[in-house]
Amino acid sequence: MDIPSTMQAMVLERPGTPLRDLRLTVPEPGPDQVLLRVRACAVCRTDLHVVDGELNNPKLPLIPGHQIVGTIVRLGAGVTAFQEGDRVGVPWLGSTCGSCDFCRKGQENLCEKALFTGYTVDGGYAEYSVADRRYCFKLPAGDQDLATAPLLCAGLIGYRSYRMIGDRSQRVGIYGFGAAAHIVTQIAVYEGKQVFAFTSPGDLDAQKFARRLGAVWAGDSTTQPPQALDAAIIFAPVGSLVPAALRSVVKGGIVVCGGIHMSDIPTFPYSLLWGERVLRSVANLTRADGEELLALAPKVPVRTEVQVFPLSAANEALHCLRAGRLQGAAVLQIPDASLPAAAMAAGRRAQ
Repeated sequence: MDIPSTMQAMVLERPGTPLRDLRLTVPEPGPDQVLLRVRACAVCRTDLHVVDGELNNPKLPLIPGHQIVGTIVRLGAGVTAFQEGDRVGVPWLGSTCGSCDFCRKGQENLCEKALFTGYTVDGGYAEYSVADRRYCFKLPAGDQDLATAPLLCAGLIGYRSYRMIGDRSQRVGIYGFGAAAHIVTQIAVYEGKQVFAFTSPGDLDAQKFARRLGAVWAGDSTTQPPQALDAAIIFAPVGSLVPAALRSVVKGGIVVCGGIHMSDIPTFPYSLLWGERVLRSVANLTRADGEELLALAPKVPVRTEVQVFPLSAANEALHCLRAGRLQGAAVLQIPDASLPAAAMAAGRRAQ
């Protein structure tokens, strides 16, 4: 495949400012890296935290994006596990040191020297991207790029959060019904659990969406569910939901905070935590999480619902996410020039 010398990229130059649509030099893959022709990159709330300056010390200038589906077009030195033409997915976890205590204990998601795609290394809001081949997931040929992209963070972080509640949790509350929640709901229903969906007050469309995916109840996050829950997962970055979720779970229940950023948690009485309730966070992901989810998703089958934007409309996609105007996930599409222009229409939904 002929590779041009320059590429279109949406670039963050300073947090709190819109991304700029620039022409940049196509990067060269280094040792153990691959160069990808990006086909799709889903838009994550973490991207929003980076762009809005809520996560400290991003690489600047930065190409955001860490839910990348692409085709390998060039191999760096030492790469033998992949071939040109392979279809791969690139997640948030970009690399780890492999030698620290966390890495040796199988907790690579906590590695102090980890690099993160679209945060400390450039990501997928571009026509081309480089990635460490050891942290790429090989994907089946021919699968839908748009539908697969949200699995690579919304799916992976959601899946890791879901696994933290344990097999015995049958009544599961999900606070914040966005990209991760709509994937987790499908997995939970497949495994025979009852899902109770909590949305922003008055968001009837999101509540209807949750029920369509199999939730037995959907209502405002300010209300209590009709039954006490065994566990709750909080995807919304709203600290006040922590005591609300603790009020909703039974003794011995588990509350998992699934986001990388959350507003301050207000004080709450110890009685909400007492009774061996558990409050915990989820940080990043491991490659094992990815392998498990990508094997499970076709069995469910998980059907992601996406709203498609062209690469140049990345700021619009981020704005829609910020304003809570998305059902499912936003995905940037970077197609071949030979594809029909209609496939780029923002607002198209894919199942």
